Amino acid sequence: MPQFSVNTHRFDPYKGHKFRIKWDGKYVAGLSKCSALKKTTEMTEWREGGDPSASRKIPGKTKYDAITLSAGVTHDDTFEKWANLVNNFQGDAAMSLKNFRKDVTIDVFNEANQQVFSYHVFRCWVSEYQALPELDASGNAVMIQTIKLENEGWERDTSVTEPTET
Repeated sequence: MPQFSVNTHRFDPYKGHKFRIKWDGKYVAGLSKCSALKKTTEMTEWREGGDPSASRKIPGKTKYDAITLSAGVTHDDTFEKWANLVNNFQGDAAMSLKNFRKDVTIDVFNEANQQVFSYHVFRCWVSEYQALPELDASGNAVMIQTIKLENEGWERDTSVTEPTET
């Protein structure tokens, strides 16, 4: 059975190095990493008094893991501006209750730069912001900044279908 419905000749799965992330209608520049989309549903045991000794296992609450985004440090202040909507040095009075949550879109592309998947992540907000990494005078590393996005769930955009590869 083919793994791809349109490109039945394709055997290899997609690679995870071509992606773009968008919020406020714009793609974010310079992203180098996005952590996994992961959700976990708790198991709840339930037993009725007249049931045999064994209990039943039913789904409980679902938890969506935070998403961490990494980008090279430049003069782009996109991460910092969003993080400051939640908490900044001016205190709670400076917090933006109106704008601190954003919906985020994660677009994934194949080797030919054709969009193959899109996921919408809902009601994200920045719970952790790292402006600068550890600095090391004897090092040679690229400076990376990160934000950790709490979210209330995500879903795949089913309107994005498998592209025809040439």
